[in-house]
Amino acid sequence: MNKSKIDSVCIIDDDLIYQFLAKEEITYTNLVHKVMFFDDGEQALYYITRTLDNNLTALLPDVIFLDINMPVMDGWEFLEAYLPLKPRIGKTITIYVVSSSIDMRDWDRARNITAVSDYIIKPVSSNRLVSIFTELLS
Repeated sequence: MNKSKIDSVCIIDDDLIYQFLAKEEITYTNLVHKVMFFDDGEQALYYITRTLDNNLTALLPDVIFLDINMPVMDGWEFLEAYLPLKPRIGKTITIYVVSSSIDMRDWDRARNITAVSDYIIKPVSSNRLVSIFTELLS
């Protein structure tokens, strides 16, 4: 990226307390301009689809932190629907699955999806966020 800050980060998670804490941690890094939130995968997918349909790719997030267990559309369902859209996006969106699940089947499933960069156990520390953002900015 070679910028001083990431333009936008998206948190897809139904836990409002986690959303608040994640925003605080991300803001604390001072490496992100904007943080957007969606309570489930369907809301996020709708935003991505509408943004693509209106040729507003610049408004898409650079990074997505995706929870697995959510109502309406969970993280796995989001990824299944997102993958066919990926060729239309025209920019790199780095996706991290973020979950409290320590089930190895979830880790393995995430690792087998090419769009997923890593699987992170909640909560994500500010040190880990700084590491992720610094790597993406270099």
